[in-house]
Amino acid sequence: MLEFDFERMLFKIPPEDHDIEKLTTVLKQHPEVEFVSFVGLDIAGNDTDERIPIKSFLNDMEDMLEHGVQTDGSSVNLPKIATLNNAKVDMIPDKSVNWYVDYNFDNISHKLNLPVGTLRIPSFLVHNERTEVGSRAILTGAIRKFKEELMALLKENPYVFTYIQGADSSDEIDEIITTSATELEFWVRTPEDKADKEQLSTSQELKEQYWKRTYGPVRTALEKSLEILDYYGLEMEMGHKEVGGVKSKLTRTGAHDHIMEQLEIDWKYSDAIQAADNEKQVKYLVRDVFNQFGLMTTFMAKPVEGVAGSGEHTHLGVSARLKNGKMINLFSAQEPDKDFLSPVGFGGLMGILKNYEAINPFVSPTIDALNRQKPGYEAPVCIVTSLGHSAAEPSRNRTIMVGLVRDQNKTMATRFELRSPHPKSNTYLVLAASYMAMLDGIKAALKAEKTPEELEASLSKEYGQEDFYLEKDREYRSEKDVFEDYTEDERNTLFGTAPETVWENIQGFYQYPEKTQAISAGGIIPMTAIESFATYAIDQWKKELHDRVIPEYMRDIRGYMMIHGADATDYDLANWERINEMRHSIAKDSLSSKGLLTRVKEALDNGEYQLASDLQIELAGQMSLLRKLYIRYRKNLF
Repeated sequence: MLEFDFERMLFKIPPEDHDIEKLTTVLKQHPEVEFVSFVGLDIAGNDTDERIPIKSFLNDMEDMLEHGVQTDGSSVNLPKIATLNNAKVDMIPDKSVNWYVDYNFDNISHKLNLPVGTLRIPSFLVHNERTEVGSRAILTGAIRKFKEELMALLKENPYVFTYIQGADSSDEIDEIITTSATELEFWVRTPEDKADKEQLSTSQELKEQYWKRTYGPVRTALEKSLEILDYYGLEMEMGHKEVGGVKSKLTRTGAHDHIMEQLEIDWKYSDAIQAADNEKQVKYLVRDVFNQFGLMTTFMAKPVEGVAGSGEHTHLGVSARLKNGKMINLFSAQEPDKDFLSPVGFGGLMGILKNYEAINPFVSPTIDALNRQKPGYEAPVCIVTSLGHSAAEPSRNRTIMVGLVRDQNKTMATRFELRSPHPKSNTYLVLAASYMAMLDGIKAALKAEKTPEELEASLSKEYGQEDFYLEKDREYRSEKDVFEDYTEDERNTLFGTAPETVWENIQGFYQYPEKTQAISAGGIIPMTAIESFATYAIDQWKKELHDRVIPEYMRDIRGYMMIHGADATDYDLANWERINEMRHSIAKDSLSSKGLLTRVKEALDNGEYQLASDLQIELAGQMSLLRKLYIRYRKNLF
């Protein structure tokens, strides 16, 4: 299976080969590439896909590379931008990134004995021939501004080079470079198999799966994915089992069945825009390869309730290429045994933490995403960081929102790990907002001419303590287990209350206007884009809650049936009575009252979104309690 001569296949076309002559040569050398697709990214992070025969592309290449192809507002998600009566959208190629070939392993060219490929050309969406819109345009603008303003800050504040290793002044710098990467976690399973939540939960508690050896089709698909992805030049680092999953079963025919496993794969960092593109390509390839082995993949943040969700930890770094060709890390301290970070590094970290309420809507804009954001399972909830117990002895705290990754012997490794994103987060907007937030913090730190020691003191401030940049009534650093060593009230007081619904999360844009202004950076993320994203997220929340979540709750409630018989004890009867009362209060309407499900739907239908959000929280709590009660009731029966 998938036994092709990969050496004969074309996997990517780098930026230096995006001129007409080179493209024509390489595409004619690879007849397995039969189609071209211009890939535009809307505000939700969805990408377009179409099939342009390669012959048409070669004949009209000059015009297509210059003017792209047209679509309209109905094919992309750009609410309040591309409307029904103002819907002209062009897709213009981005010639600064790699173009990857997407192969269809179910469509084999018998003449070549190779799968048929489509050259995917990442493209900017241009509205009305004037304005670049969508996720790619936002990230491109954000990175450009970050680099320009950081360079200006380094020139204006030369003191900072006292604390940066490898350079003495901004005159030595040729270019600022943003480095990013994502870690992809996902679940795989055999079709039609349903999760045994209790078995999965027990396996997780016993750590039976974490980094264990893979078997059968999961092992083969994982290895094949890493092998093929390496041909794309992504420099794969590893693939391994994650914490979730149970052992598969071997059938009499020797096949593996009842597969339900969580995996992770990692690859080398790139500049921010290429890193986001790489993640898209990895997810497509992984899904295609695992499908070839009869395995379904899901990139949902929380596919199984009560079991670890899937994260996509996002790494953020900033380096500089010097005029002599040497690379330095602008986050690394001059004296790593003494200081955790340089002033640039401390400022960047403080910027993310201070402005996170305006980043979080981009990170978690769905019900599924917020289902993962619960205390426990190593899912980050609190806006807090950990630096380590001492600069001389780096440590890792897996309960915080933003981690510092550093190695005293590898200064280029110093970076931040944002632990809240998940596989369906819009990485383009997460990176854009994060780098703009970092820029806000770096400006404050450098303009105040703060030393690493002073910035560490600021980051370690106590609740109620005034600071030059961070909020008075918050704390931002903890070396403790934030789930075990604090009560819920303490966490909410010290680190802020996490949003429980999409509505609450999106309100972060409006409840914290100064933070929204910081991440917009003077319009780099324009308010029209923020409004467009907010509209998309709220519309999706309404539809999903009304038409998916509530019907699923109703199916669950109907499944909680009376199953005790004549041998039932008073304990069983009492359990069932309480369960049945809850079933009726949640799902049953009468002439005089309405069940909770109906009240949520009516609030959504009437546009009472705050009420719907409050009722959703109540409903989630009631359903969680009902499930626990039914499990207890069932376990006591023969």
